[in-house]
Amino acid sequence: MTDIEVINNIKSLGIDMINEAKSGHPGIVLGAAPILYSLYSKHLNVNSNDPIWFNRDRFVMSAGHGSALLYATLFMCGYSLTIDDLKKFRHSNSKTPGHPELGVTPGVDCSTGPLGQGIATSVGMALGEKILAERYRINKNESLIDYRVYALVGDGDLMEGVSYEACSLAGTLKLNNLIVVYDSNDISLDGSTNKTFTENVRSRFEAMGWTTYLVKDGNNLANLNHTLDKAKKASNPVFIEVKTKIGDGSLLMGTNKVHGGTLTSEDIMQLKSKLQMPMEPFAYQEEARQYFRSKLSERVNDKYKKTNNIYNDYVMGVCKGDKTLAGYLFNNDFHYNLLKLEWDLRDHQKEATRDSNATFIYYLCRNIKTFIGGSADLGTSTKTYVKELPDITSSNFNGNNIWFGVREHAMGAILNGLALVNMKPYGSTFLSFADYLKPAMRMSALMHLPVTYIFSHDSINVGPDGPTHQPVEQLAMLRSIPNMKVFRPADMKELLGCWQVILNSNDNPSSLILSRQEVELHHNTDAKMTLLGGYIYFKEQAPLKYILVASGTELAYARNIGYDLLQKGIRNFRIVSMPSIEQFLECQEEYRYNILPNHILKIVIEAGSSFGWHRLGDNVTTIGVENFGISGMKDEVLTSMHYDYDSVRDKVFNIMHID
Repeated sequence: MTDIEVINNIKSLGIDMINEAKSGHPGIVLGAAPILYSLYSKHLNVNSNDPIWFNRDRFVMSAGHGSALLYATLFMCGYSLTIDDLKKFRHSNSKTPGHPELGVTPGVDCSTGPLGQGIATSVGMALGEKILAERYRINKNESLIDYRVYALVGDGDLMEGVSYEACSLAGTLKLNNLIVVYDSNDISLDGSTNKTFTENVRSRFEAMGWTTYLVKDGNNLANLNHTLDKAKKASNPVFIEVKTKIGDGSLLMGTNKVHGGTLTSEDIMQLKSKLQMPMEPFAYQEEARQYFRSKLSERVNDKYKKTNNIYNDYVMGVCKGDKTLAGYLFNNDFHYNLLKLEWDLRDHQKEATRDSNATFIYYLCRNIKTFIGGSADLGTSTKTYVKELPDITSSNFNGNNIWFGVREHAMGAILNGLALVNMKPYGSTFLSFADYLKPAMRMSALMHLPVTYIFSHDSINVGPDGPTHQPVEQLAMLRSIPNMKVFRPADMKELLGCWQVILNSNDNPSSLILSRQEVELHHNTDAKMTLLGGYIYFKEQAPLKYILVASGTELAYARNIGYDLLQKGIRNFRIVSMPSIEQFLECQEEYRYNILPNHILKIVIEAGSSFGWHRLGDNVTTIGVENFGISGMKDEVLTSMHYDYDSVRDKVFNIMHID
């Protein structure tokens, strides 16, 4: 049995999967199979019998359209996939979805598909290893954590801007545990890359601080493996350009026509003949499978056993036998009770929630090993920079502050990578810039990752920077993302409750919306009630007819309107604080109905788009902001946008038919 024979089995199975599904990408299967085989047979430290081994090397198929190649490789090297699984490629409820999905296919470490996301996320995974290796040291020379991150990328990944945002930071931090292999075939979906992508890619990576190599022939296994061996000894992240032929061996080889779609029966027959594979669909050589599996296991078994011994040494030595002290790192089951702590709220009678949040960030960084984050060059404004603690740098990964630079999109993807290695990461910027993170945030939600996105400057009342910095539609956008929880606390007490939920949410991302302007500590807000997402802030003193619903800084508007109503002798209204619609909607129906009865008119006050508030049920009307803001000082903006207190109060009175 030879390496080439195993590669031919991988190619044949990949083509059969695509043909059976009548959908897929045969070009990368035929062109990049030698790369995948080389990685798994000679370089990746993985265990097919333990796909979530904590110290395994991570592999990211950033070119996610090559999923058939990945699944065929995983099957051949012994992961828990069957021929029936391969036959169900791209069908519902199968282990072999159209693009790799975390938690669906054994051996898949990251969901990929949107080009650029995979390579950017791999930077976060590599950064996570560096940080964890320092935090989980057994002694000066040995750590519990030791793995590399590999990614396979294509032209499309490198055309997407997020890849260069992330790779620029990887070069700055000298992440030498990251190896990116570029399937360089000069063809994209629509045609030749000479129409769109002509820069010297290796020179660009060199300029970003990477070590680069060129493999002129992707079928030359000896050269490819020699280059990968050199890559593992580099002092910087490594970029390897491997020249391949898209659709190698197909009648359509070297053209964009083989990028996507299926091959003709004639093409498949001649191809299998070249590969010396049976014409029967999904035929493979069991001998080749056993050969591949044995090469992997023989190479990795010693390290697998060694790391299990190291884990036991860590638990007994550093943790004094208490496995729970390292538990979250391995099982993603994290629990923490902030509410049991004594928080001196008297010192915070009036301050912006971004300032209140700094108190919690500092505490969490000091007390939770896996809690870490930073900002997109806005830490002094979002108040997420912990000046008392060290920075993450290329020479010190035992810090707490990550300097992402002005790279919002990459920040989101890197946070995903950190979460994928079981950290509890956060990143921050202005709410109006949330759109820059949207693709990465969507991947957080798809993968059910506990990433916390912190957005300050929460509404048009931020003032003089103008409409580009005044969020209007961003809250609605965030709330529209499935599996994303959005929190907009009114004061420090509600912020405490929000963090209690966020810290113990292990399967969803969260967005925390904070104010730039000062807010008073409300007498009626309640951290414990915040856990329910919405609760009664002021209870009616007469038969209920109206409910004022508010979030964040607008709760003060609702409270003051309540005072004005009481002055007029009107007591048939209730005020509900709604820091999180999503959290509220998860409550039992009886609770939701008791807080917001369907037959009662609900008047929502929030300085943003009204889109999405309909989820609270029937009889909902909103007083929001439906247009972009203007440049001006805070009070000028509010007055011009008819969102100053008097204007909002008058709108409420008008809805309630009060003179």
